[in-house]
Amino acid sequence: MWKAFKDRETGRFRSNSFANRFKSRRILSLQLSNRKDFVSPHRGSVNSLQVDLTEGRYLLSGAADGSAAVFDVKRATDYEASGLIAKHKCIFTVRSFDHYVKVWDTNTSQVVVDFKMPGKVYRTAMSSMAMSHTLIAAGTDDVQVRLCDIASGAFSHTLSGHRDGVMSVEWSTSSEWVLYTGGCDGAIRFWDIRRAGCFRVLDNSQTQLGVRPPILKRPAVSSKFFSAAKSSLGDQNWLKTLQSKHTGSQSVKGSSSEKPSVEKSRQKRIHPGMLSTLDRATAHYGVVTGLKATNDGMYLLSAGSYSRIRLWDIESGRNTLVNFETGRIQTDRAIQLDTSDDPALVFVPCMKTVKGFGMWSGRTTLMLRGHYESVNTCCFNSNDQELYTSGADRQIIVWSPGGSVEDEMAQGEVAEDKDNWSD
Repeated sequence: MWKAFKDRETGRFRSNSFANRFKSRRILSLQLSNRKDFVSPHRGSVNSLQVDLTEGRYLLSGAADGSAAVFDVKRATDYEASGLIAKHKCIFTVRSFDHYVKVWDTNTSQVVVDFKMPGKVYRTAMSSMAMSHTLIAAGTDDVQVRLCDIASGAFSHTLSGHRDGVMSVEWSTSSEWVLYTGGCDGAIRFWDIRRAGCFRVLDNSQTQLGVRPPILKRPAVSSKFFSAAKSSLGDQNWLKTLQSKHTGSQSVKGSSSEKPSVEKSRQKRIHPGMLSTLDRATAHYGVVTGLKATNDGMYLLSAGSYSRIRLWDIESGRNTLVNFETGRIQTDRAIQLDTSDDPALVFVPCMKTVKGFGMWSGRTTLMLRGHYESVNTCCFNSNDQELYTSGADRQIIVWSPGGSVEDEMAQGEVAEDKDNWSD
């Protein structure tokens, strides 16, 4: 460890490379924490976890019994085993079991505004980068996705297109206006909330191998053509000739494509509201149980029936064909995925275990066992390189890096002080 510090001081490692190397080592050494313990107040399956994005200090949990609790992950409320085990009890808890989406004031533990939903609420989400709106996207067993506006206390509008309940919703990490939804009909839809209708439906048959396809460039015009045009027409008239040729070619193309466009418009008038074959594309052959956008906003992870995990390129909307190793995934309820940047891992609840897959290799890098029943959620805290998981056993488990910074530095120091002298 001391050698890494020396390389950083001498300039062999850049600051970002040094930090990423240190974080990568900690993430790959995740294990069941024996120094931190969350005392769960829930009496039902814990289905949701979220760390606040401002300080990374408070953990919010939600359970099937209608209760929600807030924990302070930095400051313990009690200690056991002579101060070796930090006990984190919830700061406060609220209970509400109904078909409502409620906004609470954390200072007074009172409901500020609530929204009546038509049925069971599967998942809610708020944009992490929104500056122009305060919308909550709610996915329910109804076919419509509803956007709840906290500022007005009413629904701003609904998003129609799914043919079954919506089990997963996820906001884009690169645009505050883009929303991703996954339904029980196997479809993943992209929405721009500023306009009506979805602008993309993912199709698992549209594929690309890992990287994005190259950007097509316009064919370059030969320099000989410009020189010949200038010499024959002069400097003032050769541009007019090019423009006339360009407009002429466009008119010819427009005349050739005029008939198909008329037929398409007639079909739309004859069959209003009928979905096209493109609109019926499926991302999973079954229920889409989880969605997670990467932090760079370039890719989208999805989990679905038949224990399938797929990685999508958001720009092209294509399946990258990453073959994630098989693992049993729940198909009857929504699950929560999460990712880490360096190394690029995907944390997935796989029944009673949590697996960390390489995002581009699909191989199992980590396998964490500690729950007694099926795991529902994974929540990664990038500030401390800790992973929080919860499940049907009503427990919230902390997975921390093995050892400590002091231990690693001490190990490095001992290794450097070794000699070949024998006793």
